[in-house]
Amino acid sequence: MTTSGSKTAPVGEDPAQLIDARIAELGDWRGEALAQVRSLVREAVPDVIEEWKWRGVPVWSHSGILCTGETYKDVVKLTFAKGAALADPSGLFNASLEGNTRRAIDIRKGEAIDGEALKALLRAAADLNAAARPRKARGG
Repeated sequence: MTTSGSKTAPVGEDPAQLIDARIAELGDWRGEALAQVRSLVREAVPDVIEEWKWRGVPVWSHSGILCTGETYKDVVKLTFAKGAALADPSGLFNASLEGNTRRAIDIRKGEAIDGEALKALLRAAADLNAAARPRKARGG
């Protein structure tokens, strides 16, 4: 599911459409990688919320930010907001390894994305966010 509830998307702009436009605008391997990542995010967390923040960064959220999808000249960077707290048995994290909170995956031209490992990491990130949310009191 996508929503246009992002506080930082331009007024009247749907974040999903902005992400579509970014993918098309890139028109190269970076757009293909971003589209593949987006598809894997949607498979892993079907009710993910797509947002557009910080003047043009795709963000995928589920009870908090899962990851961002930044594009640079030589890399597509997936930054996991709470990556340091996630187990990474497949060793996908290859950037921002020194931080206490975030971890990132840098994808370079010609590199294959391990879809199953990435989906497992995304599901773990969604579970971590959900576990951190305060529970509503019952009864009354």
